[in-house]
Amino acid sequence: MTGTPHAEHGPDDLCPAGTGLYEKALREGRLDAAEAEAAPCAVDLGLLRPAADDLSRLEPLPPTVALQRLLRHSGERIAAERRREEWLAETFHSLMRTGDPPAGEASAPTLCLLSGLDRINGAIARALAEGTREVLCIQPPNSYQTSEYARTAQAAAMVRDQQFLDRGGRIRVIYPHTQRHIPLVVARYERLRGDAQARTMDEVTGRMIIVDQAVAFIPGAGEGHSDIALEIRHPAVIAYLVSMFDRLWRLATPMHPQTVQPPSLGGVTARQRAIARLLVEGHTDAVIADRLGMNIRTARVHIAKLAATLGSGSRAQLGYLIARSGILDREG
Repeated sequence: MTGTPHAEHGPDDLCPAGTGLYEKALREGRLDAAEAEAAPCAVDLGLLRPAADDLSRLEPLPPTVALQRLLRHSGERIAAERRREEWLAETFHSLMRTGDPPAGEASAPTLCLLSGLDRINGAIARALAEGTREVLCIQPPNSYQTSEYARTAQAAAMVRDQQFLDRGGRIRVIYPHTQRHIPLVVARYERLRGDAQARTMDEVTGRMIIVDQAVAFIPGAGEGHSDIALEIRHPAVIAYLVSMFDRLWRLATPMHPQTVQPPSLGGVTARQRAIARLLVEGHTDAVIADRLGMNIRTARVHIAKLAATLGSGSRAQLGYLIARSGILDREG
């Protein structure tokens, strides 16, 4: 036996005891079926299967085949969850437009659907004009565009932000790592005067703005619908969003006022570890590029460098080597 006790875990997880049993089977070729009783997850996941010529013995599935099978199952679960999210968003989007508030309800709604960029920006401007304490913001990769409308909106936002800082407020913003060298982002913090702080992460959520823990703005529809937003004034929902932001803030890497470069582990950069995590989840190059806010050519360059560092000769082998290397286990 492996000597590692079997712990309770989910049906799709492989515990250390199951991993040890599978490694033993790979070394020895076969195991007695009775040995798997202490770690049934190795059998349940299909890593060990009865030998064709002796049902009392178990033989291991080749690691490359096992990895692809498990990645495929993981991808199917992720796809199912995304379909469920889309269904929920579509269902509740229509429900939120249905009917009037019940009689006697407070005149100020706790949830309001805003449609159109002018209406959204106007609501944000009013909230900032009334705010005095703190603005929390998450900016996704597509927030800094190059159109004339985007430049005008960004210039107006700079004026609003400076006025908020001049009243003694504080601004904290989380960007994806790919935004830390964009000229518009760099110029923003060179020009703002006051307590404006910024940090970065590999991935961020959709755009979110919270003013004075009193009102929040989040996307009101799926990706590609930047002209629909939700204005939230429900205290419990806002408290949850603030807590989520604070947790992300603690995990993020400082960008302004002090800049810290994400560390490299074993020759693998923080960007490559983020890509490795998405590769193991079974995402395509296009999805990886979109999630990390980079173009697909840059994503493929990073994938090639990661493969060279780990000594991989194929996409299938790369997933196996990522799992064996432990680089994702050492993420900070």
